[in-house]
Amino acid sequence: MQPVPAFKAKAGSAKGMVLVGAIAGAFGVKGEVRLRAFTESKDGVIAYGPLYGEDGKVLLKPKSWRELKDGVAVVAPEVKTREDAEKLKGTRLFVPRANLPTPAEDEFYVVDLLGCRAEALDGQVLGEICAVWNFGAGDIIEYRPPNGGPNVRITFTKETAPLVDLAGKRVVLDPPAPEPLEK
Repeated sequence: MQPVPAFKAKAGSAKGMVLVGAIAGAFGVKGEVRLRAFTESKDGVIAYGPLYGEDGKVLLKPKSWRELKDGVAVVAPEVKTREDAEKLKGTRLFVPRANLPTPAEDEFYVVDLLGCRAEALDGQVLGEICAVWNFGAGDIIEYRPPNGGPNVRITFTKETAPLVDLAGKRVVLDPPAPEPLEK
């Protein structure tokens, strides 16, 4: 077991809460909690301070942790028994947005892209970004057209999204022309 690094929350108001993981159940017999991380590294789920529930209240204050094949196991004073840990299975875990580090240039948090306006190069509104996916071959951005048609997914690269203006809540897209289907 490793101690959880000390964390001091940043000052200022948070834009809201960001989903960083979920409780996958109990680990062992002494009340350790198995966490699944939705962060780049497995230990990212415990790197940004206490973990909050969907209601905005502190749920876990991990004290120590160890890496598992599919996540991390933590010891938290709020969970005293294996049964306590099992009752929390499936609970989503959040941290305040202000606690996360500033992303590098040309990197974005998914939460910041959601709700942005998708625009074509000529300024035409294509819709609203409703999801960002990654199935292993790169990011895919999904937007909902304003006319209510089916959602559209395109690869999310510098070529297909030449401008991401988070301050203006917009992403300019230049999707490749669709390839004709062969008969």
